[in-house]
Parts: sequence; structure tokens; C-alpha cells
Amino acid sequence: MTSATETSQIADRDLILTRIINASRENIFRAWTEVDLLKQWFAPLPYTTPHAELDVRAGGASVVVMRGPDGTEFPNHGVYLEVVKNEKIVFTDAYTKGWVPTEKPFMTAIITLEDIGGGKTRYTALVRHWTVADREAHEKMGFQEGWGICTDQLAALAAKL
Repeated sequence: MTSATETSQIADRDLILTRIINASRENIFRAWTEVDLLKQWFAPLPYTTPHAELDVRAGGASVVVMRGPDGTEFPNHGVYLEVVKNEKIVFTDAYTKGWVPTEKPFMTAIITLEDIGGGKTRYTALVRHWTVADREAHEKMGFQEGWGICTDQLAALAAKL
């Protein structure tokens, strides 16, 4: 059993974004797991996603490249830890393909999709960081705004599928 202190310490490293999206969880899952769809919403505009490779299964690797307005590219390497179709995607940047550890692990993301009826989905992105400093850095990078913009883009796309 987790003690109150451990729970508090874990929460100190978490960032969370929850939205009700007017789209089915199947469409949201597709937007997360199909390359052509992911590239349309993953980076907050005016950033783009020119390249993505997704092996969506537990142990599968991913590479998603975001490009800034000035042309600077930001490759994001990771591994899927858990994938439950239309329900949950868990991935981390702690590893790359073949379980090779990354130089500096930063986060693990847990994306959950809950059907709330009427074609709507409760979308939750829980991002767990290795340290409080990492969480604080992610906040300063604009987590709420950036992930919020991406979630809006995801919602708009998923509603059209």
C-alpha cells in the first residue's frame, strides 16, 4: 500500500489535462495511433509534425518529430509501455527502440479515453515526470497551453473522422 507521503511525492511530479471531447474514443485512439492522423494535430500550431514512426504495441518504439516555425526540429523518441485499444496509451521517453535507455528520461504519459455517452469521451493526459524539477520545467515550457492547443487540434480532427 502507498503511504500518504509517497502519494504526495508522486503527485508533485504529475501534470494533468482533462477534457470532454465531442468524438468517440475510437476516433481519438485512431488519431493517436495512425501516423497520417497524428501528424495533423500532435504539435501546437504554428509548430508542425513532419515525421512520425509509430509501432503502437507494448514494447513498440515511436519517433515523432516536431518542427518549429524557424525550422528547428525536436525529435521525440519513446516506447509504448501499455496499449489498450480505444481505452489507454502509456508511453515514455525513458527508452528508445530495443529498450535502449535514453540519456535523460523526462516523462511517462498515460492517455485514457473514457466513453461518457452521446458520442463524447473524457480524455485525460496524465504526465508523470522523473523529478519535481522536470515537472516544473515542463510547466515552464508551457505544458497547459501547449498540450491544451494540441488537445483542441486532436478534438477537432477526431470529430471529423
